Amino acid sequence: MSLKRLQLGPRLEEYGVWPVWNDVVGVPIARNAQPEKIRNGTLFVKVTSPVWMQQLQYMKIMIIERINQRLKADIVKNIFFVVGRVDADNDADEGNPPPVLPQRVIATESQLDDRFLESIENPEIRQAFRRLLRSYARWKQKH
Repeated sequence: MSLKRLQLGPRLEEYGVWPVWNDVVGVPIARNAQPEKIRNGTLFVKVTSPVWMQQLQYMKIMIIERINQRLKADIVKNIFFVVGRVDADNDADEGNPPPVLPQRVIATESQLDDRFLESIENPEIRQAFRRLLRSYARWKQKH
């Protein structure tokens, strides 16, 4: 059977998502969400927690648009998020370990949130995380 008859072109295009994922979503998201598989235009993404799943649900359309724009094709039509173990050994941090604060430095949660938000280059993603952190703070007060 020839390769042409197998019609692998569309399947190979789908797998173009993996090399661009970390760059498209940025380091903070890539550390907590990684593509698992793609079937018929639906990208299945593992996330580290229900909080991440909820926040990324709000960002789903933006992520789809950016992936497709980067691939220059309408490859991803939907994203389905599932909570699971995300491989910590991905290339999201480009080989650099996350910064470690000295033991003597005790930062407030608000200061840590501000530092985290400052590390996000994309303004849309930064704003989405700001909303997530505010929502989490309200939830934490109630529980």
